Amino acid sequence: MSTIEKVQEDVLVEEQVGVNNEIVLYNDDVNTFDHVIDTLIRVCSHTSEQAEQCAILVHYKGKCTVKTGSFDELKPQCTQLLEAGLSAEII
Repeated sequence: MSTIEKVQEDVLVEEQVGVNNEIVLYNDDVNTFDHVIDTLIRVCSHTSEQAEQCAILVHYKGKCTVKTGSFDELKPQCTQLLEAGLSAEII
């Protein structure tokens, strides 16, 4: 008579659960390209090229993700964008 041995393995699965949020910047009819670009450089540490590309995307697409990170990192940046008169939210 033979014996059949069953082996059960526990597999650890790491999941990244919602650690990244996004600041989404929305188009408006009030702010100039220069103001949006300067604000993104100052608040979000964008390069001038990044800020210009985001401003163009916002203008033509209506919105653009300008920063990702944890909620705690993004909250002060989003507040500064709002205080500068831009339309933004964290999602």
